[in-house]
Amino acid sequence: MKSDQYLKLESALGINLDSKLLTDALTHRSFANEFKLSNPKADPVNHFERLEFLGDSVLGLIITEELFNKFPEFEEGELSPLRSGVVNSKALANISRKIGVGPYLRIGRGEEVTGGRDKNSILADCCEAIFGAIYLEHGFEKTRAVVLKHFQEVIEQAVKLGAGIDSKTALQDLCATRNWPTPIYRISESGPDHDKSFSAVVIVNNQEYPSGHGKSKREAEQVAARAAYLSLL
Repeated sequence: MKSDQYLKLESALGINLDSKLLTDALTHRSFANEFKLSNPKADPVNHFERLEFLGDSVLGLIITEELFNKFPEFEEGELSPLRSGVVNSKALANISRKIGVGPYLRIGRGEEVTGGRDKNSILADCCEAIFGAIYLEHGFEKTRAVVLKHFQEVIEQAVKLGAGIDSKTALQDLCATRNWPTPIYRISESGPDHDKSFSAVVIVNNQEYPSGHGKSKREAEQVAARAAYLSLL
């Protein structure tokens, strides 16, 4: 029989899970390594990295399909940064916090003393592992329902704040509100004169963000600006 902890976690998730799968999804590598050192003759403890690998792909497909169907008027150059604004470590970590993952994580002593239960990286990876576990047990459609339940607000917020507006202006305004320097764009181009492609990298507050691509400098800058803007929300 599952503990009250697991029942509460399942209730927050909105779906039941096999106890072993859920335990694996909540186990960090640090815990598994410490267990192995302390119990060399015992069977090894699984950690969540394999489930995370699976969950990452399943989550990516679900969100990509949702955005593709939800916004038929958006071009690829708009959908890609929007997806990046929806599926990122910050969003995943916040979902883990919302469903109460932190207290139930199995982490090593080193991670425990450095605040591992509330680290974005660990919470985000664990969230993907949980989605991977749901997919293994329940298949794609039920996993899709759970994912969209928890990501719907994230999608709506990203679209409200980032879609349908001039992304360079939005990013510049965001920097102004945070007392950061004006964003800097670096442009490169490739291809013959009749079919050039452009790439833009934007630097915000001394941090470089993933490049945007387009058939004009303006398009590439807009794509790069939107990706940076959504990731900073």
